[in-house]
Amino acid sequence: MKTILLIISVIMSSLAYSQNNDHPILRISELEIYPEYLSQYKIILKEESAASVKLEKGVISIFPLYMKEDSTQFRILEIYANKAEYEKHLKTEHFIKYKTSTLKMVKSLKLVDMYALDETMMNILFKKYPYQN
Repeated sequence: MKTILLIISVIMSSLAYSQNNDHPILRISELEIYPEYLSQYKIILKEESAASVKLEKGVISIFPLYMKEDSTQFRILEIYANKAEYEKHLKTEHFIKYKTSTLKMVKSLKLVDMYALDETMMNILFKKYPYQN
């Protein structure tokens, strides 16, 4: 019985955490790009990620990486101050331009939402965190 109550408690706290708009959104985007678009995609992604971090106070990180053994495979570490800031990001001119201009270039996309093992480390790693309105 104690085990069941513990499991329920963990699930409920996880749900509360994920639904709380004050917590950061942490995500790893996994993308595969068609090889014929690779150089063009890199230019567009570099511009969009730089604009997002520079122009949007609530974008803590959009850090693109690609695999050494397969340069068509990208991972992007995305950190947004909270859900509202993420939703604002989706409506920005630079994000819409990125999304519409790269649509045909993306072979696959998977968005993986994450939790921080130690959220206090974010203060050390990212100067924009914690986000202040």
